[in-house]
Amino acid sequence: EVQKHSVHTLVFRSLKRTHDMFVADNAKPIPLDEESHKVKMAVKLRTEYGSVLHMPTLKENLREKGGPNTGDPYGHKQYSGNQGQELEYMITGTHPYPPGPGVALTADTKVQRMPSESASQSLAVALPASQSRLDANRTAAGVGDIYRHAGMSERSQPAGMSVAMVEAGGNKNSALMPKKAPTMPKPQWHPPWKLYRVISGHLGWVRCIAVEPGNQWFVTGSADRTIKIWDLASGKLKLSLTGHISTVRGVIVSARSPYLFSCGEDKQVKCWDLEYNKVIRHYHGHLSAVYGLDLHPTIDVLVTCSRDSTARIWDVRTKASVHTLSGHTNAVATVKCQAAEPQIITGSHDTTIRLWDLVAGKTRVTLTNHKKSVRAVVLHPRHYTFASGSPDNIKQWKFPDGNFIQNLSGHNAIINTLAVNSDGVLVSGADNGTMHLWDWRTGYNFQRVHAAVQPGSLDSESGIFACVFDQSESRLLTAEADKTIKVYKEDDTATEETHPVSWKPEIIKRKRF
Repeated sequence: EVQKHSVHTLVFRSLKRTHDMFVADNAKPIPLDEESHKVKMAVKLRTEYGSVLHMPTLKENLREKGGPNTGDPYGHKQYSGNQGQELEYMITGTHPYPPGPGVALTADTKVQRMPSESASQSLAVALPASQSRLDANRTAAGVGDIYRHAGMSERSQPAGMSVAMVEAGGNKNSALMPKKAPTMPKPQWHPPWKLYRVISGHLGWVRCIAVEPGNQWFVTGSADRTIKIWDLASGKLKLSLTGHISTVRGVIVSARSPYLFSCGEDKQVKCWDLEYNKVIRHYHGHLSAVYGLDLHPTIDVLVTCSRDSTARIWDVRTKASVHTLSGHTNAVATVKCQAAEPQIITGSHDTTIRLWDLVAGKTRVTLTNHKKSVRAVVLHPRHYTFASGSPDNIKQWKFPDGNFIQNLSGHNAIINTLAVNSDGVLVSGADNGTMHLWDWRTGYNFQRVHAAVQPGSLDSESGIFACVFDQSESRLLTAEADKTIKVYKEDDTATEETHPVSWKPEIIKRKRF
């Protein structure tokens, strides 16, 4: 009797067979068609070098290749612009000077003739690219530049262009080399992460989480209006702090002083002294719920972001509002600080990311690539890059100008939080309870996790609001909608053989927006 399979199973079995059949040929270059390659190169030669094809070729090349026509396999006729003339290879002038940079001026080398225009052009294209010449070209003005500034008529070709062709590796024909299509590099292997502890204690959604710099304990803020401090090693509750009158949306522990900062939907920003476990400062100014906060790593400055469409910079000690960063047109969901410029980065529900000048209190750059709310931003601990999370995509960017690097597609949900460690593991946590783990460099999604909700909770209470690596980066903590904190660690038993990277070196088709 033939076993009946679902269409789904049959389709994937067929896909697997197809993959196994062609996996050996994967990424093999297509055989080169000589005729089409010749046509392509001829077109490219005309396009790239049309303006210099009439110029003479190097004498040494002609001698080596045995004739004027052997160096051109693409059927171009030789131009006769300089035929019958003795080709000049030296720039000459009205005062004695050596024929090139780095050559000592002696009776044998001194030259004292006016150069012709064609000679100076042929020199730019034809001279071999010695290192001293390349160095000189980077600093010295070209002959064409000197002529132009002296009032001579400008050449049709931009000055320095022909030299640049030689400079780009000492090979005039480098642009004619066939280019391979860019392929996605093989991702670094990362062990999978597994859930090993679930911590209960809050009576509402756990909205935010932070680990203290000493890595002894961590702190969480919740919709039950409390802040709880937990022992990191055992997961036991150490302390509860009450004082907020609405959901606590952000917590952070200072590395410079024994202070804990918190913010919430009650518009309050509080500074807690952890020696007395009391509030010692309030920062008043936001007109609506405060959604996030961050501390500057090198100066005593606190930055908060709010539903009132602003971010505010506070002096920690004097409680003064140093700047109000206005420009966003909707709630600002996340804010991050760094020591290098730009020192402040915000992501907003108006779909933009802004990079701010801390001193001036003004926007340096606005990034408008996202099409939906940006609820999460994370800075790489080692590279000068950052990532932003939105329901349409996770995008990676380069500082300081916010140049786009790549999209990380596939996490099709509302992304509430991002975290990254020094090994290049990027974690995205979503509103539907799914967590994706990515290789930072290649954007390869190596693991997807959807942990079960706490017993007694509804499936709809599956959601990740915040996640963070501990200071050793060996533990990953998530704050969830089922009122728990989940702790993950790397699977020590996993190897590259037991968990291979199912990666194909596909041609990159990166969307710019």
